[in-house]
Amino acid sequence: MNELHRLEKDLLGHAGRAIADFGLIDDGDKVMVAVSGGKDSYTMLHLLRQLQRRAPVRFSLIAVNLDQGHPNYPGHKLKGWLEAEGYEHQMLKEDTYSIVLEKLQPGVTQCSLCSRLRRGVLYNAAVELGCNKIALGHHRDDLIHTLLLNQLFAGTTATMPPKLVSNDGRNTVIRPLAYAPEKLIEKFAAEMQFPIIPCDLCGSQENLQRKKVKKLVDELEKEHPFVRSSLLKAMGNLHVSHLLDPRVWHEAREGEAKPKEVHHAA
Repeated sequence: MNELHRLEKDLLGHAGRAIADFGLIDDGDKVMVAVSGGKDSYTMLHLLRQLQRRAPVRFSLIAVNLDQGHPNYPGHKLKGWLEAEGYEHQMLKEDTYSIVLEKLQPGVTQCSLCSRLRRGVLYNAAVELGCNKIALGHHRDDLIHTLLLNQLFAGTTATMPPKLVSNDGRNTVIRPLAYAPEKLIEKFAAEMQFPIIPCDLCGSQENLQRKKVKKLVDELEKEHPFVRSSLLKAMGNLHVSHLLDPRVWHEAREGEAKPKEVHHAA
């Protein structure tokens, strides 16, 4: 088995397990695949097409890219690749970049507002295109970093859910790569030679706190190679009766004849 085939097989396993565990795709779905031009969204689109060919349920895909008006945005590279690979696709353009520059002070990180505006455009596009699911390319490491960011800086225990219905009920967001390690995606994208579009066209840097959390996890993993696997498992292995949320504590206690012992790492 060559390296590319091995990587694809591993990633298909991760994606297939996430889809099965959380019911991400159903028969008759029309899935809008948000393709930014980064390694994650290219990989997700490729894997979904492979699963589409093999899955017992029938679903359709449409790749959608949004040009947000960043200077020198090379959307033609992505469009050419989608056409060459035979993907149904839609290229959108909405100048959210100017809005970000207008709203934020110089030097302020633009990523958060930029992302919110992008999501709004994509949500509307999904409705117009008749798509009942929107697939986003967040992977295992994104979920881990978000969990730690929320715990360290927002005082909550939450991450990006594999499946989420929007507040207005119009859209269902799915994350098929929720179990997929970023390093595996990086290797696969390099082997596939995807025409990557960088996410620094605006010159802004990734959120500083997210960088710090990523560095923290990287450092821990040097000594404990299974840190990321453990954190992912922890998100699906909750003991709410051993936490401090009064909204659920009493209910959880009532459902347990005796609190189960939880062993804590030294």
